[in-house]
Amino acid sequence: MFALYKKELQSFFFSPFAYVLASLFMFIFSVSFVTAIADVSSNTLRFTFSNIFYNNFFYFIFIIPILTMRSFADERRGGTEVLLFSSPLSVPKIVLAKFLSIVTVYFFMMLTTFFFPLYAVLTGGQVMWSSLACAYLGFFLWGLVCIAVGMLLSSLTGNAIIAAIIGEIIMEGLLFLDTFAGSKLVAAYPRLNSIVTWFSMQRRFIFFSEGMFRLEDLVFFLTLTAVVLCWNIISIEKRRWSHS
Repeated sequence: MFALYKKELQSFFFSPFAYVLASLFMFIFSVSFVTAIADVSSNTLRFTFSNIFYNNFFYFIFIIPILTMRSFADERRGGTEVLLFSSPLSVPKIVLAKFLSIVTVYFFMMLTTFFFPLYAVLTGGQVMWSSLACAYLGFFLWGLVCIAVGMLLSSLTGNAIIAAIIGEIIMEGLLFLDTFAGSKLVAAYPRLNSIVTWFSMQRRFIFFSEGMFRLEDLVFFLTLTAVVLCWNIISIEKRRWSHS
C-alpha cells in the first residue's frame, strides 16, 4: 500500500499540480488576511482566524474537486485501471492509499497558512491558540469529507472534468445545507428541520471555529468520511469484478 501511496504522492509533488493549487489557496487566504487587517481600527491585530477559515472554505471547495478529480477517472481514461485491479493490493488498500495521498497534499496546503498567525504574533498581534487549533481541526475534518466525496465521484466517471463539476455542485450543496434547514419550507416541519440541521457540516464547523471542541462533531466528521470511503470501496470493487 505504501508503494501506491508514494506513487500517488509523487504524481502531485513531482508536477506543478499541487504547487499551483497551494499557491492559489495561499493567494486567496492572503487576500482574506489583508482584508481582515484593513478592517481593524487599532494598531494591534485583534481578530480571530475563525472567520478567515470559514470564508475561505467557500473558495477551497472549488479547489478540492480539482485535487480529487484525477484519482480514479484518469486511471480509467488512461487504461491503467486494469493494471491497478490486477495488482496484489486489495480494493480497500487502493482506496486508502489514494485517499491518504490526497490528504497529505491537503495537509501541506493547510500548513502553508500557518504563516499568517505566526506573522500576526511577530508583529505584535494576539492569537488565541486554542481557538486557532480548533479552527484548524474543523477545517481539516471538513476537508476529509469533501476529499472522500470527490474521490467517490471520480470513481463513478471516466471523465475528470465531469467529476470535478459534479463535485463542485455537491460540495456547494453540503455547504449551504444549514441555510436550507433555515428556509421556510424545511422550518415548517420540525422533524425534517432537525434531521437536516444534524447533517449540517457548516453548523458543526462553527463550533470548532469558536474554539469549542465537541466529541460528537469529531465523531460525525470521521464517521461520514469512513462511510463515503466505504462507498468508494464498493464502487471500485464492483468495477473490479466487472473487469474479471
